[in-house]
Amino acid sequence: MTYPTTYQRRGLATRLSGTIRDIAARPSGAIGLGLVSMHLLLALIGPWIVPYAYTEMNPAMVLSKPSAEHWLGTDHLGRDTLTRTLLGGREAILVTGIATPLAVLWGGLVGVFFGLAGGRLDEVLMRIVDAFLSLPWILKMLVLIVTFGTGIKVLIPTLAFFYGIPVIRIARAATHDVVARDFVQAARARGHGRPTIIWRELLPNVRDALLVEGAMRWSWMLLAFSSLSFLGFGVSPPTPDWGLMIADARSFMSFSPLGVLAPMVGLSSLIIGINLTADALAKALGIDRAQKAPV
Repeated sequence: MTYPTTYQRRGLATRLSGTIRDIAARPSGAIGLGLVSMHLLLALIGPWIVPYAYTEMNPAMVLSKPSAEHWLGTDHLGRDTLTRTLLGGREAILVTGIATPLAVLWGGLVGVFFGLAGGRLDEVLMRIVDAFLSLPWILKMLVLIVTFGTGIKVLIPTLAFFYGIPVIRIARAATHDVVARDFVQAARARGHGRPTIIWRELLPNVRDALLVEGAMRWSWMLLAFSSLSFLGFGVSPPTPDWGLMIADARSFMSFSPLGVLAPMVGLSSLIIGINLTADALAKALGIDRAQKAPV
């Protein structure tokens, strides 16, 4: 096994910092990075800066309006809405932050492998992928969640599996653009096997496309995770979660609209931040997101 040299590590760090500077140089990218960084920071230090414990209930302050004590009011159990909103993204970021790299990893490797293999095997794979993509995502995930139960140990592999399937198409399309180039043909002529060609020749050339796709998958996973929590198949009470907060507060929206609006703003601001960052990342890397994958 070969390990990256100090020079290679420095080169990777330089490229990463340069990409971040390119993203931040664009107004939309700077806004996106700011929003994402804010939410990641809240997820890390939130428990130490919130004014109340997220389980603390005050029966005398049920559905109270904003005040000096509770800036965003309280929910139907007398819990501080601001506290629960600030902590509402922690579980979502944890679950999707693990599931997204897993989805990109397995979907990218499968797509690159079959893009290199080509032929009937490639065609059969794409028909299977098309069959999966033709079904509503919520039904597919609910089948597994109802079968195996809820919780992080089920949600992470479920999201990683289903959101890795579309990545196969992206990786396969990017591989088709690279596989006919001279350096790949030269590697084949030298007798290199498929694993070597994939690792040394293909993955470095499809990496940027997979990075952009991973950023977009993250935002879609956040929506899926919050939707599952809204339906009661995500995190369990009393864990603060934006989707769960919206589900609990919707019946009391006429009395306390902030109970619904606050988590909606939290979720939408994170998703908008990720999308803006992904768009700026695509431009910085020269990736055309409008390009269609071959069928």
